[in-house]
Amino acid sequence: MARGGINLAVVKKAREALLARGQNPSIDAVRIELGNTGSKTTIQRYLKELEAHDSRPTASPARLSDELTSIVESLLARLLTEGNEALAHERVAFGRERKELEEGASALQVQLEQAKQEIVRLQVALQNQVEELKTTQSSLQTEITRNARISQSCTDLEVRVQEKDEQIRSLEEKHRHARDALEHYRAATKEQREQDERRHDAQLHQQQQEVTALQQTLMVKQDEIARLNRDNERLIGDNRQSSREVARQRDSIERLRADVGLANAATARAEGARELLQEQMVTLNSASDALRTTIASLETREKLSSTALEQAQAEIESLRVQISRL
Repeated sequence: MARGGINLAVVKKAREALLARGQNPSIDAVRIELGNTGSKTTIQRYLKELEAHDSRPTASPARLSDELTSIVESLLARLLTEGNEALAHERVAFGRERKELEEGASALQVQLEQAKQEIVRLQVALQNQVEELKTTQSSLQTEITRNARISQSCTDLEVRVQEKDEQIRSLEEKHRHARDALEHYRAATKEQREQDERRHDAQLHQQQQEVTALQQTLMVKQDEIARLNRDNERLIGDNRQSSREVARQRDSIERLRADVGLANAATARAEGARELLQEQMVTLNSASDALRTTIASLETREKLSSTALEQAQAEIESLRVQISRL
């Protein structure tokens, strides 16, 4: 049986094509015409069948002249030589093309392997990305929950900050009122103290003037007493003075002694006034001590208010730091 799809009709078609081109339908020519397919035995059998049914006269070398036979053989040899050369050339070109195709196929195979490796790598990377995406989604959900909790904490902290701000404003208001009251009390106390000091200074100055005047009067009287004593001594030494002069002088001495008593009484009054002024000074000092105690108490309250205010501000600052960290 014919192999590779070779049959009588195919061989007949190839033979007629060769004859139409003026070529000898030999077994090799027919096989080449058929694309180098089919066995030569089958082609030869089909050719014999076709020649047996061909009505055209067959060309036989015996029927030709020797010269024509020589020419035909020469042409046939040349045709075979050129055909073999062309065939060899085509075979070389086919081999080169086949080699290039094989090399290209090898390169494509290498690229295919690399592409497969790249696909495997990309699949692994894709799987890793899917895992990372799942992890990221889980982390995102966790962060969303955490952010919600932090937002609630921030809201609570803001409420606490507002409460602390209200407390601070209240403390500042109280502190301001206390400071204003302290300043008012200090001003009133200072004014009262200045008025008392001015009044005391005026009284003291007046008493000092009175004491100075009494001392001057006393000095004058003492000078007069000294002078009178000298006169008395002179009169006593003068036994020739009359009794009337002595009596008069005695009256003068009595008057002078009365004036001395008055001076002594004025001096006593001055001493009493000085003692009274000293008592007033003691009272004023006591009042000043009481004022200092009150001022110290108010300053202590002011310090306590300042400390409470600083603590509240520190708590606010701590809360703000916590909020900024969140």
